[in-house]
Amino acid sequence: MFLKNRKYLLLLIFLGSSGWGFFAHRKINRLAVFTLPIEMISFYKKNIQFIEEGAVNPDRRRYIMPEEAPRHYIDLEDYGDSTASHLPRYWRDAVAKFGEDSLKAHGVLPWNIYRVYLQLKDAFAVRDPHQILRLSTDLGHYIADAHVPLHTSKNYDGQRTGQIGIHAFWESRLPELFSQDFDFYTGKANYISNVQVTAWQLVFKTNQSLDSVLRFEKQLSEKWGDKKFNFETQGRQTIKVFSAGYSKAYHQLLSGMVERQMRASVLMTGSIWYTAWVDAGQPDLKSLIGYKPSAEEIKQREEELKKWRESRKVTARPHEVEN
Repeated sequence: MFLKNRKYLLLLIFLGSSGWGFFAHRKINRLAVFTLPIEMISFYKKNIQFIEEGAVNPDRRRYIMPEEAPRHYIDLEDYGDSTASHLPRYWRDAVAKFGEDSLKAHGVLPWNIYRVYLQLKDAFAVRDPHQILRLSTDLGHYIADAHVPLHTSKNYDGQRTGQIGIHAFWESRLPELFSQDFDFYTGKANYISNVQVTAWQLVFKTNQSLDSVLRFEKQLSEKWGDKKFNFETQGRQTIKVFSAGYSKAYHQLLSGMVERQMRASVLMTGSIWYTAWVDAGQPDLKSLIGYKPSAEEIKQREEELKKWRESRKVTARPHEVEN
C-alpha cells in the first residue's frame, strides 16, 4: 500500500498490487479467522471469502477518497526523538495538541486502528452482520499495515536513501516468493485490555525494525549492483523486478522478519476482532449467519446504542470517552 498523497516514482511493479500486496493482505485476513473462538468462528468462516477478498478494499479506496491515505501510515520521525513520551495516544488529545490537518499530514494509522475497532464494537452491539464483516475486513488491513516498518516512516519507499522500490520489495515480492515456507501457526486470539495503547505499542515495535530493512538492502545492493534486477513476463507484460536470487539473499539477511510480521499480523487481527466482540457483550454470531436485519431494526438498535453511550459519558473518565 503506497498510501501517501505524494508523488511516487515507480521503478518496479509487482503484480499490479501495492502494500503488503493483495496476496499477503488476503492471506492475513483469511488466517486470522482461524484464531477465533468457537463462538465467533462459524460466522466468520461462513463469510471467509468476503473477508479475504475485501482485505484490499482500503487500498482501492485511496484512489477515490483523499482522506483514506493517511489511515495506512504514520511518519514517527516527524514528531522527534521523544515521540513515545509526548505524542497523545487518544485522537481528541492529539487534535488539541497538534491540529487535525497536521496529524493527517503525517499519518494517523494507530488512531485509525482504534477508530475502526470502536466502529466494529458498535456493529457487534447492534448485531449488523454487514457492518461486522465490512469493518472486520478493513480492520485486518490496517492492523497488517501497522506491522510493516516502512509504514512508520516518511522514508516509506527508500526515496531518501536511494532505495526506491524497497517498499514493494519487502512487503510484496518477498511474501509472494517465500510465504509457502512460512509457519503461520499463531495460537488463539487473545483479549486486549486497551486497544489504543496496544496499537501504539505495535507501531513503535514495528518501527524498531526499520533500520534493518533499509540497511541490509543497502549493503546487499552495493554488492549486487544492477545484477539485482531481472525481467519477468506477467500476462502480456514484461516487467523489471528484483531477481529471485537477490530476493533470497535479502530474505536471509532479514532472518525471518517478513514471516514474523505476517504471523504477528494474523494474531493481532484475530485478537482485536475478538476484543471488539467481547466488549460489545459477546452477541450470538451464529444467529447472524444468513440473517438480514431490516433497516428499521438496525436504526432502532443504533438509537439504543447512542443512548447508552451518552449515559456512559456522564461517568466516564476523559480517556475512556469514545472518540
